[in-house]
Amino acid sequence: MTSYSMIKVGNDYVVQANDKCILKVSSRRRAAQLISDATDLLNALAQVESPDIAPEAPSLQRETPELP
Repeated sequence: MTSYSMIKVGNDYVVQANDKCILKVSSRRRAAQLISDATDLLNALAQVESPDIAPEAPSLQRETPELP
């Protein structure tokens, strides 16, 4: 999981991901919105890339037909 943060540098804000500077913006509100959007996207991606959890065998056993 990526950890996001922002730091103030002069009059600008720098968005960081895992202590690596990735973006510089002039608005604190915009930096916070970008962090929120990135977190939402990563959470959505984690749900989409779930591992294959389907069982190898069917969950219901086939009934043996009764012959007259």
